[in-house]
Amino acid sequence: MRLEGKVAAVTGSSSGLGRSIARQLAEEGAAVVCFDLQKSARREGYEDDIELDTDDCIRAAGGSSTFIEGDVSKASDVQHAVHAAANEFGGLDIMVNNAGTTTGPATIVDETEEEFDLTLAVNTKGVWLGCKYAIEQMLKQERGGKIINIASAAALVGVEKEPAYGASKGAILSLTRQLAADYAPHRINVNVICPGYIKTALSRLALESADAGAIIAEAVSLTPLPRGGTPEDIAKAALFLASSDADWITGSTLVVDGGYTAL
Repeated sequence: MRLEGKVAAVTGSSSGLGRSIARQLAEEGAAVVCFDLQKSARREGYEDDIELDTDDCIRAAGGSSTFIEGDVSKASDVQHAVHAAANEFGGLDIMVNNAGTTTGPATIVDETEEEFDLTLAVNTKGVWLGCKYAIEQMLKQERGGKIINIASAAALVGVEKEPAYGASKGAILSLTRQLAADYAPHRINVNVICPGYIKTALSRLALESADAGAIIAEAVSLTPLPRGGTPEDIAKAALFLASSDADWITGSTLVVDGGYTAL
């Protein structure tokens, strides 16, 4: 119970990485605010217990959780989720900005302005808003806190036919370092995780595209560790950064990609 007495909020919590992270934090004692566009997991995901919503899974296991519906690209929605954590559970100690999207493979010539705007709104602005309101709440509490932003290996290396996605995830790394510098005196740790290729509903959409599927298959084949990544791999990394074990770590990038970006 490494997080006993802590309160966490996880964006994009209904499916994939967010679902696994929320459940991992709850298993270690945190009360969790689950925040997503919809309460139920995406049907194209790989979850074994997909019929159960994330917050219901947490409560069924004896944990504390609530669900807040909202859009990470809307300031009022994100602020509402943070306030819900404070009102229902007494504060906010851990913020995981996980929600993300991709519009599929395209060169910059073919990618539309609308696709670029959507990708940046969710992946970059969504993280900016999550950090903004989480830090605001943590400063009021005067007890520090942990912010964990989820970027991607695409923030570190060029990924074929993903200009908007790569740009949106790269921006998260710079934002994380900047916030870490500003708020270290307040004991607010801000770190980022860069996952490699993980089996989720989001990646399934890409895998079912013949063009993107071939790109991803090649990338997975080049990953040194001899297995694919799972949402649980990312959840364990998030748990570490959320725990007291990471009290002297801030502004860091934790790459969880099976060694893909080491090549």
